[in-house]
Amino acid sequence: MAAGAVIRSFAAPDAYCHGLAWDGRTLWLAGSDANRIFQIDPRSGATIRSFAAPSTGPWGMEWDGRCLWNSDDGTRFLYQIDPRTGTTIRSIASPSVWSQDIAWDGRSLWVMDRNDGKIYQVDPRTGAVIRSFASPTANTRGLTWGGRTLLASDTGTDLIYEVDPRTGTVIRSFAAPDGETRGLAWDGRTLWCAGAGSVLIYQVSVN
Repeated sequence: MAAGAVIRSFAAPDAYCHGLAWDGRTLWLAGSDANRIFQIDPRSGATIRSFAAPSTGPWGMEWDGRCLWNSDDGTRFLYQIDPRTGTTIRSIASPSVWSQDIAWDGRSLWVMDRNDGKIYQVDPRTGAVIRSFASPTANTRGLTWGGRTLLASDTGTDLIYEVDPRTGTVIRSFAAPDGETRGLAWDGRTLWCAGAGSVLIYQVSVN
């Protein structure tokens, strides 16, 4: 199956779907229409439960193995959240003014900012920037960790880029499933994409 080929899709639970995360069994979506975070069954697309986002501008979504992380473009904070209760455990300042999405590589957070066109590697304990480099293009919106590399979606080119995390070099690109692909999540074999244009969540092949 070619990279970018759609395996399945289902309706997103929020009309303005942004960040997406995979916790090993289920998906988590940040929806800024209702300002809620949704847990989703990846087989049926049904909402398992939802709770209020930490603030009114939820965009990025990630899972660090125990907790959720949500970036908020209104407060410019990154929030660590208890997935059982929705309670904010702590928050750190975002390294940028418009954090569109976030990723977790097992040790550090990666923050993608559309305002300054950069991707930042961030210490999750202090919020200190470890490194940064230019995003693949000017309209990069979604970001996830693909095991060894970063995957970033762009709403201008309608492509998903695989990026070397050491240098920021684009390794390859393939078609995004939606003209407004925003949140991305990697489940270890396939990529999940939140399509704000169609208000669908897609599972796609990365070959």
